[in-house]
Amino acid sequence: MISFIIKKEEEGQTLEKFVKKALSEAPLSFIYKLFRKKDVKVNGHWQDKKYLISSGQEISIYITDSQLEEFKRQVESKQVEDISNWIIYEDENILLVNKPRGVLVQKNSEDSKALDEIVISYLINKGEYDPNKNLGYKPAPAHRLDRNTAGIVVFGKNIATLRYLSEALNDKSVISKRYLALVKGEISKDGEINAPLLKNSKSQRVSVSNEGKPSITRYKVVETFKGYTLLEVELLTGRTHQIRVHMAYINHPVVGDSKYGDYELNKLLESKYGFKNQFLEAYQLDFHKLNNPLKYLSGRSFKISLNDEFLNLINSIKGE
Repeated sequence: MISFIIKKEEEGQTLEKFVKKALSEAPLSFIYKLFRKKDVKVNGHWQDKKYLISSGQEISIYITDSQLEEFKRQVESKQVEDISNWIIYEDENILLVNKPRGVLVQKNSEDSKALDEIVISYLINKGEYDPNKNLGYKPAPAHRLDRNTAGIVVFGKNIATLRYLSEALNDKSVISKRYLALVKGEISKDGEINAPLLKNSKSQRVSVSNEGKPSITRYKVVETFKGYTLLEVELLTGRTHQIRVHMAYINHPVVGDSKYGDYELNKLLESKYGFKNQFLEAYQLDFHKLNNPLKYLSGRSFKISLNDEFLNLINSIKGE
């Protein structure tokens, strides 16, 4: 058995989230089995995995030393991926990563490759993070991008930074994000889409609905050419699939979007240019007036260029 006393900065999270961090090397199936067997207790009593923990409580997890060692060996046996070319900025508190298209931000199954695990391996290899010493916390992303959206993802390396980032990213006057999207059709002027979005929990599809949550997307025209428009897009709200659904709603779907896009256009681009991906990239992150622990980054802006795959498509269309 291993035990932890909850610190002030750790309170308010679910018991499930705490255990996942404490046993960061264990498979998810093992962690959920612990809860099913009631092998996780708070102050000696079983609690549901969604229970919110408080400062001073003792969390006991019934796991053997041999099990912990085996999980550690499995993690150490995995090859550490070189992500040096992905890193945009890094210091003792924060890590900005250029996520490739097709990579999940957070692991959702035991066999899925995810950015959070790749970053953890990178920090362990650097000697900046030791899961055996930093029990109950591990560096994590402060927000998500869709699997097929490339671009900037922000990681907090400590719990104070992660909590601040999670709050600050909800206030566009503190931190703002901008995307580049290639859409179908030529748009002549900048605009704003104000249409509530509703997510269907069964189909996982999002649609415009009066029953949905308020959703606002602002866009600026970067360039128009041969039936397409390259847009800079800013989210004034952060809803699931917001850019993709809103652009489809105004009949300018994102090129390559297999869920809400133009199926025939996507087929054409694949056959002519071999392009079969979603043309959407989170390309700019602006830090405005920040408070501690990131006050020193106030006024900084980070930007990445369109990846080669996207540039090649644009040049191929223009070159016809």
